[in-house]
Amino acid sequence: MIYPIRLYGDPVLRKRARPVQDFGGLKKLAEDMLETMFAARGVGLAAPQIGLSERLFVAVEYADEPEGEERPLRDLVRRIYVVANPVITHREGQVEGLEGCLSLPGLYAEEVPRAERIRVVYQDEEGQERTLELEGYMARVFQHEVDHLEGILFFERLPKAKREAFLQEHRAELARMQKEARALLKELSQR
Repeated sequence: MIYPIRLYGDPVLRKRARPVQDFGGLKKLAEDMLETMFAARGVGLAAPQIGLSERLFVAVEYADEPEGEERPLRDLVRRIYVVANPVITHREGQVEGLEGCLSLPGLYAEEVPRAERIRVVYQDEEGQERTLELEGYMARVFQHEVDHLEGILFFERLPKAKREAFLQEHRAELARMQKEARALLKELSQR
């Protein structure tokens, strides 16, 4: 099942998500989240982005696509992460980089600061505790998705002046997304 992705303006994106307690249907939910993410051509998707206020996200590490060849994203998967109740226990270094978000389609910000290396403790889809040490791009992806679970969007990590410039530059797009978010909520409430 492919879920509609919640857009900027949807209140679920601004709430701190609840801990996952029932792992019974998590495997199926994670599969659906992955399908939703692949359809949107993403690298990560948090449960709030599909309207579920739970501390869960999926992320994928992709292999590089061969030159001149376009393949389905699923064919390029190196590793899949299903992450419930994550806690970043260690951060090291700081780097700035480009980020976008499936809930803010088409909008990107450069110089989003993130830790270069992290350690994260989480539960897998069966509820087993796991620990990962990540660096570089996947560390950035995990920090972005953990922010979603806290109700934080990537542009809020920008220094104040750059954040204000981002909001000013994208005012029309953000207003359009808010309108679309309200329409989707109305449609979902009538189902």
